[in-house]
Amino acid sequence: MPRILIIEDELPMRTALADLLTSEGHRVLFAADGAAGLARALAEQPDLILLDVMMPRLDGFALAGELRRLGRSTPILMLTAKGQVDDRVRGLDAGADDYLVKPFSGAELLARVRALLRRHQRDAVRVPDRVQLGAVELDFARLTAQRDGRALHLTPKEWAMLRLLLEAPGEPVSRERFLDVVWGVNAFPTTRTVDTHIATLRAKLEPDPDSPRFLKTVHGVGYKLEGTV
Repeated sequence: MPRILIIEDELPMRTALADLLTSEGHRVLFAADGAAGLARALAEQPDLILLDVMMPRLDGFALAGELRRLGRSTPILMLTAKGQVDDRVRGLDAGADDYLVKPFSGAELLARVRALLRRHQRDAVRVPDRVQLGAVELDFARLTAQRDGRALHLTPKEWAMLRLLLEAPGEPVSRERFLDVVWGVNAFPTTRTVDTHIATLRAKLEPDPDSPRFLKTVHGVGYKLEGTV
């Protein structure tokens, strides 16, 4: 289920966009100003951002530019009443992938969303078939694992968590992202569930689980994977 972050300061517009996207099966996240939107985009790693231009605290041009400066490739669809060519060029130069001028039809918005999600899926980081973490070898093609040549059992959720970490090399994955992708929106686990599963993975993969080399904690956010070969 694609996760779409709406960064829009006008409540009626946020509500209308959320209703439209939810009806298409998307998972919707919100931010009501640019600064909050930037923080949420970095923490949640959505699949797509719908970004208003004229917002308090941080406008859409600056927000898009900051995300790209930080190396984030999340697709951005800018939504704005500004229809001048110079504004569209500025938005695209700042890092937006597409631009939609208000007012727009719901059908056109959904078509643009589908196109951006398809394009991003094609360009997404491919998880390698084999990954080495010290003495542990992970085979994602066969879903088998070995530690010092001996078979190591990983559960389906543990494989899914590792895959999600590998799709964001060197970047933190939030606990909420783990819950959405690995457990699903209809499940009701807590963020503590993620911590428990990470502790179990560390016990299986780390030379010293109390001082992890690979599964690193990013305080206030979640976890990231380092040191893969």
